[in-house]
Amino acid sequence: MLMNIVFALLIGGLVGVVGHVRKKGKIIKPRKTKKFIYLGFLEEVLMGALTAVVLVISADTDSLFRVVFISILAGIGGDAFLKGLEIFRKVPDPEEKTNQN
Repeated sequence: MLMNIVFALLIGGLVGVVGHVRKKGKIIKPRKTKKFIYLGFLEEVLMGALTAVVLVISADTDSLFRVVFISILAGIGGDAFLKGLEIFRKVPDPEEKTNQN
């Protein structure tokens, strides 16, 4: 089981890096600004790895093929989750538009 978790971490993190490069076109390093810390590519790596581990543990897989397949799907799902959060952040508040006019 421990080997399955390690494989899930590695494969989910790798899928996270691939998703980051596909989305941004390059690897963006983590940086600290005045207000917050931007994780850069680590955000996608962590999300892909964590979702892969959770799915592998909950599915109780026994074969290496299933671990690889579930980890890849979970990494893609983590990327989709981050896109959803990004869309949610960009939606302007309707009250702000009325205050500006």
